[in-house]
Amino acid sequence: MDTPPLAHTPPLQALTSPLGRPALRTVAELLKPITWFPPMWAFACGVVASGQDIGANWALLLLGLVLTGPLVCASSQAVNDWFDRHVDAINEPRRPIPSGRMPGRWGLGIAIAWTTLSLVWATLMGPWGFTACGLAIALSWAYSAPPVRLKNNGWWGNAACALSYEGLAWLTGTAVMLGGAWPGPHAVSLALLYSVGAHGIMTLNDFKAIEGDRRMGVASLPVQLGAFGAARTACLFMLLPQAVVAALLQHWQLPWHAAAVLALALLQGPLMLKFLRQPIERALQVSAYGVPLFVSGMMVSAWGLRHLHSLNPQGLA
Repeated sequence: MDTPPLAHTPPLQALTSPLGRPALRTVAELLKPITWFPPMWAFACGVVASGQDIGANWALLLLGLVLTGPLVCASSQAVNDWFDRHVDAINEPRRPIPSGRMPGRWGLGIAIAWTTLSLVWATLMGPWGFTACGLAIALSWAYSAPPVRLKNNGWWGNAACALSYEGLAWLTGTAVMLGGAWPGPHAVSLALLYSVGAHGIMTLNDFKAIEGDRRMGVASLPVQLGAFGAARTACLFMLLPQAVVAALLQHWQLPWHAAAVLALALLQGPLMLKFLRQPIERALQVSAYGVPLFVSGMMVSAWGLRHLHSLNPQGLA
Protein backbone atom coordinates (compact mmCIF):
# COMPACT_ATOMS: atom_id res chain seq x y z
CA MET A 1 0.00 0.00 0.00
CA ASP A 2 1.40 3.40 -0.92
CA THR A 3 2.18 5.74 1.92
CA PRO A 4 0.83 9.23 1.25
CA PRO A 5 3.20 12.16 1.70
CA LEU A 6 2.88 14.14 4.88
CA ALA A 7 0.91 17.33 4.48
CA HIS A 8 2.53 20.70 5.05
CA THR A 9 0.73 23.77 6.25
CA PRO A 10 2.01 27.36 6.37
CA PRO A 11 5.72 28.15 6.42
CA LEU A 12 7.61 26.12 9.00
CA GLN A 13 9.46 29.15 10.29
CA ALA A 14 6.14 30.39 11.66
CA LEU A 15 5.45 27.09 13.38
CA THR A 16 8.78 26.04 14.88
CA SER A 17 11.50 27.74 16.85
CA PRO A 18 14.46 29.39 15.06
CA LEU A 19 16.54 26.29 15.87
CA GLY A 20 14.05 23.94 14.22
CA ARG A 21 12.54 22.77 17.48
CA PRO A 22 8.76 22.55 17.80
CA ALA A 23 7.08 25.34 19.70
CA LEU A 24 5.92 24.54 23.23
CA ARG A 25 2.29 24.88 22.19
CA THR A 26 2.94 22.28 19.48
CA VAL A 27 4.41 19.88 22.04
CA ALA A 28 1.33 20.45 24.23
CA GLU A 29 -0.90 19.68 21.26
CA LEU A 30 1.00 16.45 20.64
CA LEU A 31 0.45 15.37 24.25
CA LYS A 32 -3.32 16.09 23.96
CA PRO A 33 -4.27 17.29 27.47
CA ILE A 34 -7.97 16.83 26.64
CA THR A 35 -7.40 13.04 26.65
CA TRP A 36 -5.89 12.93 30.13
CA PHE A 37 -9.22 13.11 31.93
CA PRO A 38 -10.44 9.46 31.55
CA PRO A 39 -7.48 7.70 33.23
CA MET A 40 -7.22 10.40 35.89
CA TRP A 41 -10.93 10.02 36.63
CA ALA A 42 -10.63 6.22 36.76
CA PHE A 43 -7.67 6.50 39.15
CA ALA A 44 -9.72 8.85 41.33
CA CYS A 45 -12.57 6.32 41.30
CA GLY A 46 -10.15 3.67 42.52
CA VAL A 47 -8.96 5.96 45.31
CA VAL A 48 -12.54 6.62 46.42
CA ALA A 49 -13.46 2.94 46.18
CA SER A 50 -10.53 1.91 48.39
CA GLY A 51 -12.35 3.26 51.45
CA GLN A 52 -9.12 4.82 52.75
CA ASP A 53 -8.74 8.30 54.22
CA ILE A 54 -8.11 10.50 51.19
CA GLY A 55 -6.92 13.47 53.23
CA ALA A 56 -4.26 11.37 54.92
CA ASN A 57 -3.08 10.03 51.56
CA TRP A 58 -3.29 13.18 49.45
CA ALA A 59 0.32 12.77 48.24
CA LEU A 60 -0.49 9.37 46.71
CA LEU A 61 -3.57 10.83 45.07
CA LEU A 62 -1.54 13.66 43.55
CA LEU A 63 1.24 11.33 42.39
CA GLY A 64 -1.30 9.02 40.78
CA LEU A 65 -3.21 11.76 39.01
CA VAL A 66 0.01 13.12 37.50
CA LEU A 67 1.13 9.64 36.51
CA THR A 68 -2.10 8.55 34.84
CA GLY A 69 -2.80 11.79 32.97
CA PRO A 70 0.10 14.14 32.15
CA LEU A 71 2.61 11.27 32.02
CA VAL A 72 1.29 7.86 30.94
CA CYS A 73 -1.69 9.06 28.91
CA ALA A 74 0.34 11.89 27.37
CA SER A 75 3.13 9.51 26.39
CA SER A 76 0.60 7.17 24.77
CA GLN A 77 -0.75 10.07 22.73
CA ALA A 78 2.74 10.97 21.53
CA VAL A 79 3.45 7.35 20.61
CA ASN A 80 0.18 7.11 18.72
CA ASP A 81 0.73 10.36 16.83
CA TRP A 82 4.19 9.26 15.70
CA PHE A 83 3.11 5.89 14.37
CA ASP A 84 -0.16 7.30 12.99
CA ARG A 85 1.44 10.22 11.18
CA HIS A 86 0.57 8.92 7.70
CA VAL A 87 -3.01 8.13 8.69
CA ASP A 88 -3.30 11.58 10.26
CA ALA A 89 -2.04 13.10 7.00
CA ILE A 90 -5.43 12.02 5.60
CA ASN A 91 -7.73 12.32 8.62
CA GLU A 92 -6.20 15.22 10.52
CA PRO A 93 -3.53 16.89 8.35
CA ARG A 94 -3.16 19.78 10.78
CA ARG A 95 -1.92 17.55 13.61
CA PRO A 96 1.61 18.51 14.74
CA ILE A 97 3.54 15.83 12.86
CA PRO A 98 1.81 15.67 9.44
CA SER A 99 1.54 19.46 9.32
CA GLY A 100 5.29 19.82 9.72
CA ARG A 101 5.04 21.78 12.97
CA MET A 102 6.77 18.83 14.71
CA PRO A 103 9.78 18.41 12.37
CA GLY A 104 12.08 15.46 11.85
CA ARG A 105 11.98 12.78 14.52
CA TRP A 106 10.96 15.10 17.33
CA GLY A 107 7.67 13.25 17.73
CA LEU A 108 9.42 9.93 18.36
CA GLY A 109 11.92 11.57 20.71
CA ILE A 110 9.17 13.11 22.81
CA ALA A 111 7.31 9.78 22.94
CA ILE A 112 10.43 8.00 24.24
CA ALA A 113 11.27 10.77 26.71
CA TRP A 114 7.74 10.89 28.14
CA THR A 115 7.66 7.09 28.42
CA THR A 116 10.91 7.15 30.38
CA LEU A 117 9.71 9.97 32.62
CA SER A 118 6.51 8.02 33.34
CA LEU A 119 8.46 4.95 34.50
CA VAL A 120 10.76 7.06 36.68
CA TRP A 121 7.76 8.83 38.27
CA ALA A 122 6.05 5.49 38.89
CA THR A 123 8.89 4.40 41.18
CA LEU A 124 7.48 6.90 43.70
CA MET A 125 4.28 4.86 43.96
CA GLY A 126 5.64 1.54 45.11
CA PRO A 127 5.76 -1.87 43.38
CA TRP A 128 2.09 -1.90 42.35
CA GLY A 129 2.23 1.59 40.87
CA PHE A 130 5.41 0.83 38.95
CA THR A 131 4.09 -2.51 37.65
CA ALA A 132 0.79 -0.97 36.58
CA CYS A 133 2.62 1.86 34.85
CA GLY A 134 4.86 -0.61 33.03
CA LEU A 135 1.83 -2.57 31.82
CA ALA A 136 0.06 0.60 30.68
CA ILE A 137 3.17 1.74 28.81
CA ALA A 138 3.54 -1.67 27.18
CA LEU A 139 -0.09 -1.59 26.05
CA SER A 140 0.29 1.92 24.63
CA TRP A 141 3.31 0.97 22.53
CA ALA A 142 1.69 -2.32 21.47
CA TYR A 143 -1.41 -0.38 20.43
CA SER A 144 0.45 1.94 18.07
CA ALA A 145 3.82 0.52 17.13
CA PRO A 146 4.62 -2.24 14.65
CA PRO A 147 4.99 -5.15 14.52
CA VAL A 148 2.20 -5.63 17.08
CA ARG A 149 0.13 -2.49 16.32
CA LEU A 150 -3.09 -3.60 17.99
CA LYS A 151 -4.78 -0.56 16.49
CA ASN A 152 -4.90 -2.33 13.14
CA ASN A 153 -7.78 -4.38 14.55
CA GLY A 154 -10.51 -2.43 16.30
CA TRP A 155 -11.44 -5.28 18.63
CA TRP A 156 -7.94 -5.67 20.07
CA GLY A 157 -6.90 -2.03 19.89
CA ASN A 158 -9.97 -0.70 21.65
CA ALA A 159 -9.66 -3.40 24.30
CA ALA A 160 -6.05 -2.41 25.04
CA CYS A 161 -6.98 1.27 25.39
CA ALA A 162 -10.07 0.58 27.47
CA LEU A 163 -8.22 -1.70 29.88
CA SER A 164 -5.37 0.76 30.30
CA TYR A 165 -7.47 3.94 30.57
CA GLU A 166 -10.20 2.59 32.84
CA GLY A 167 -9.68 -0.79 34.51
CA LEU A 168 -5.95 -0.60 35.15
CA ALA A 169 -6.12 3.01 36.33
CA TRP A 170 -9.02 2.19 38.69
CA LEU A 171 -7.28 -0.83 40.24
CA THR A 172 -4.04 1.11 40.58
CA GLY A 173 -5.85 3.83 42.52
CA THR A 174 -7.32 1.27 44.88
CA ALA A 175 -4.15 -0.78 45.31
CA VAL A 176 -1.80 2.10 46.08
CA MET A 177 -4.23 3.44 48.68
CA LEU A 178 -4.29 -0.03 50.27
CA GLY A 179 -0.51 -0.09 50.48
CA GLY A 180 -0.13 -2.48 47.58
CA ALA A 181 -2.76 -4.97 48.73
CA TRP A 182 -4.97 -6.75 46.20
CA PRO A 183 -8.04 -4.54 45.50
CA GLY A 184 -10.49 -7.41 46.00
CA PRO A 185 -13.22 -8.97 43.84
CA HIS A 186 -15.68 -6.09 44.14
CA ALA A 187 -13.22 -3.53 42.78
CA VAL A 188 -11.93 -5.91 40.11
CA SER A 189 -15.47 -6.64 38.92
CA LEU A 190 -16.40 -2.98 38.55
CA ALA A 191 -13.08 -2.02 36.97
CA LEU A 192 -13.39 -4.75 34.34
CA LEU A 193 -17.02 -3.94 33.61
CA TYR A 194 -16.24 -0.28 33.06
CA SER A 195 -13.33 -1.34 30.84
CA VAL A 196 -15.83 -3.20 28.66
CA GLY A 197 -17.94 -0.05 28.53
CA ALA A 198 -14.89 2.01 27.59
CA HIS A 199 -14.39 -0.32 24.59
CA GLY A 200 -17.59 1.19 23.20
CA ILE A 201 -16.37 4.70 23.96
CA MET A 202 -13.17 4.01 22.00
CA THR A 203 -15.31 2.97 19.04
CA LEU A 204 -17.01 6.37 19.10
CA ASN A 205 -13.64 7.99 18.47
CA ASP A 206 -13.12 5.92 15.32
CA PHE A 207 -16.02 7.40 13.37
CA LYS A 208 -14.11 10.58 12.56
CA ALA A 209 -11.27 8.60 10.95
CA ILE A 210 -13.10 6.13 8.71
CA GLU A 211 -11.69 7.38 5.41
CA GLY A 212 -8.06 7.44 6.49
CA ASP A 213 -8.34 4.13 8.35
CA ARG A 214 -9.84 2.42 5.31
CA ARG A 215 -7.15 3.75 2.97
CA MET A 216 -4.30 2.86 5.34
CA GLY A 217 -5.54 -0.62 6.23
CA VAL A 218 -6.60 0.14 9.82
CA ALA A 219 -9.50 -2.21 10.53
CA SER A 220 -11.36 -0.08 13.06
CA LEU A 221 -14.84 -1.29 13.93
CA PRO A 222 -16.54 1.29 11.66
CA VAL A 223 -14.35 -0.03 8.83
CA GLN A 224 -15.00 -3.70 9.70
CA LEU A 225 -18.70 -3.50 10.53
CA GLY A 226 -19.78 -0.40 8.67
CA ALA A 227 -20.99 2.73 10.40
CA PHE A 228 -24.35 1.31 11.47
CA GLY A 229 -22.94 -2.01 12.68
CA ALA A 230 -20.22 -0.26 14.67
CA ALA A 231 -22.79 2.10 16.19
CA ARG A 232 -24.88 -0.82 17.43
CA THR A 233 -21.76 -2.50 18.82
CA ALA A 234 -20.62 0.67 20.61
CA CYS A 235 -24.00 1.16 22.24
CA LEU A 236 -24.16 -2.46 23.37
CA PHE A 237 -20.67 -2.30 24.84
CA MET A 238 -21.54 0.86 26.73
CA LEU A 239 -25.00 -0.02 28.03
CA LEU A 240 -24.70 -3.69 28.97
CA PRO A 241 -21.87 -3.26 31.52
CA GLN A 242 -23.74 -0.41 33.19
CA ALA A 243 -26.76 -2.67 33.60
CA VAL A 244 -24.57 -5.38 35.14
CA VAL A 245 -22.95 -2.83 37.47
CA ALA A 246 -26.39 -1.72 38.63
CA ALA A 247 -27.36 -5.35 39.26
CA LEU A 248 -24.17 -5.96 41.27
CA LEU A 249 -24.70 -2.86 43.37
CA GLN A 250 -28.24 -4.01 44.11
CA HIS A 251 -26.90 -7.46 45.05
CA TRP A 252 -24.39 -5.80 47.40
CA GLN A 253 -27.27 -4.05 49.20
CA LEU A 254 -26.59 -0.65 47.63
CA PRO A 255 -30.01 0.13 46.14
CA TRP A 256 -29.57 3.89 45.89
CA HIS A 257 -26.24 3.59 44.12
CA ALA A 258 -27.74 0.96 41.80
CA ALA A 259 -30.67 3.22 40.98
CA ALA A 260 -28.35 6.14 40.23
CA VAL A 261 -26.18 4.10 37.87
CA LEU A 262 -29.27 2.79 36.09
CA ALA A 263 -30.74 6.30 35.78
CA LEU A 264 -27.50 7.63 34.29
CA ALA A 265 -27.51 4.76 31.78
CA LEU A 266 -31.11 5.47 30.80
CA LEU A 267 -30.29 9.12 30.20
CA GLN A 268 -27.84 7.99 27.53
CA GLY A 269 -30.65 6.25 25.66
CA PRO A 270 -32.04 9.21 23.66
CA LEU A 271 -28.53 10.17 22.53
CA MET A 272 -27.85 6.62 21.43
CA LEU A 273 -31.12 6.35 19.50
CA LYS A 274 -30.15 9.39 17.44
CA PHE A 275 -26.65 7.97 17.06
CA LEU A 276 -27.99 4.67 15.73
CA ARG A 277 -29.91 6.55 13.02
CA GLN A 278 -27.02 8.86 12.06
CA PRO A 279 -23.83 7.25 13.38
CA ILE A 280 -21.23 9.37 11.62
CA GLU A 281 -23.01 12.64 12.29
CA ARG A 282 -23.93 11.84 15.91
CA ALA A 283 -20.82 10.05 17.25
CA LEU A 284 -19.33 13.28 18.55
CA GLN A 285 -22.59 14.15 20.31
CA VAL A 286 -22.60 10.86 22.20
CA SER A 287 -18.97 11.45 23.17
CA ALA A 288 -19.72 14.97 24.38
CA TYR A 289 -22.92 14.27 26.33
CA GLY A 290 -23.25 10.52 26.79
CA VAL A 291 -19.73 9.76 28.01
CA PRO A 292 -19.95 12.20 30.96
CA LEU A 293 -23.05 10.31 32.10
CA PHE A 294 -21.14 7.04 31.76
CA VAL A 295 -18.17 8.21 33.84
CA SER A 296 -20.49 9.75 36.43
CA GLY A 297 -21.81 6.24 36.98
CA MET A 298 -18.23 5.10 37.59
CA MET A 299 -17.86 7.55 40.46
CA VAL A 300 -21.27 6.61 41.88
CA SER A 301 -20.13 2.97 41.88
CA ALA A 302 -16.86 3.93 43.56
CA TRP A 303 -18.74 5.70 46.35
CA GLY A 304 -20.86 2.59 46.67
CA LEU A 305 -17.76 0.48 47.36
CA ARG A 306 -16.55 3.12 49.78
CA HIS A 307 -19.82 2.78 51.67
CA LEU A 308 -19.34 -0.99 51.81
CA HIS A 309 -15.86 -0.45 53.28
CA SER A 310 -17.36 1.78 55.96
CA LEU A 311 -19.74 -1.05 56.88
CA ASN A 312 -16.92 -3.61 56.83
CA PRO A 313 -13.67 -1.90 57.87
CA GLN A 314 -11.79 -5.19 57.68
CA GLY A 315 -12.11 -5.12 53.90
CA LEU A 316 -14.29 -6.70 51.26
CA ALA A 317 -13.73 -10.41 50.81
